[in-house]
Amino acid sequence: MRRLIPSPPLSLALLVIWLLLNQSLEASTLLTGVLLAIAVPLLTQSLRPATVRMRRPGVALRLSAVVLYDMSASVFAVARALLTRRSERIQASFVRIPLDMRDPNGLAVLAMIMCLTPGTAWGELAFDRSTLLIHVFDLEDEAAFIAQIKTRYERPLMEIFES
Repeated sequence: MRRLIPSPPLSLALLVIWLLLNQSLEASTLLTGVLLAIAVPLLTQSLRPATVRMRRPGVALRLSAVVLYDMSASVFAVARALLTRRSERIQASFVRIPLDMRDPNGLAVLAMIMCLTPGTAWGELAFDRSTLLIHVFDLEDEAAFIAQIKTRYERPLMEIFES
């Protein structure tokens, strides 16, 4: 069964999304959804990084809370900057962050955090995974920003994926 459906959560998600997009439970829609749910994970299996082994679920829950808090605070900070400052006073910048984490799954989660947090965008990961380039909407203190990313996100992700 594992060879036919290598990633059951992905297959289930694909089926549900297919059904929601089509807004139908007709036999043809169900059959197409099941075929996609089986075929897509099989065809993309070689593209996925190593299997995920989450070692510290408590740290993952704490990190989730930190990310939600930071995303909420960032929404207000970006809105305040847009509404109260002239565009020439907003200090957009690219920041290079040295990385200690090398796990591809941890880096993928870090990419999602950076892309989902208003005011930051994932720019580039060095080929050797040693440096991350991030675009920051309004950068006040580069050293403080780097320290924040490393302590609030990278260290917990290393505990979760590399410990």
